[in-house]
Amino acid sequence: MNHLDKFDYAILGALQVDGTLSVAELAERVGLSSTPCWKRLKRLEEDGYLDSRVAIVNRHKTGLPVTVFVSVRTSQHDEKWLQRFAAAVIALPEVLEFHRMSGDVDYLLKVVTTDIAGYDRFYKKLIRTANLTGVSSAFSMEQIKYTTALPLELVSHGSMG
Repeated sequence: MNHLDKFDYAILGALQVDGTLSVAELAERVGLSSTPCWKRLKRLEEDGYLDSRVAIVNRHKTGLPVTVFVSVRTSQHDEKWLQRFAAAVIALPEVLEFHRMSGDVDYLLKVVTTDIAGYDRFYKKLIRTANLTGVSSAFSMEQIKYTTALPLELVSHGSMG
């Protein structure tokens, strides 16, 4: 279990909204002075609570409007096969997320691309990576919710107050 208090969660929450905050701005938002805030931020980074601070690029404006969820099934389940397959899929730039699943689907990929032809090019690269039993694609028609912010309130309630 983590040992975070309300200030740590407040720092993480504020950075999820705006990763460009200066230490002074962050300190003001969470109710600390700069030095204690900076020390907490450094500890959170060193302890691995912050994976990275990035800019979120608008995929529509940059020409990548198509999102496809790709379900992959295979009859191969040995570790050596998985290592080769995972390395090949990770190397495909269109893949934003790659999950090993329970249930009927073995792997689920979240893919972004330019258009249907772009997806077809991706699909052809994917099926060359390994012997797959089945590949099923579901195109996102509309993105109704999107966030990168974790619901910290689900775990921080016991430490608040």
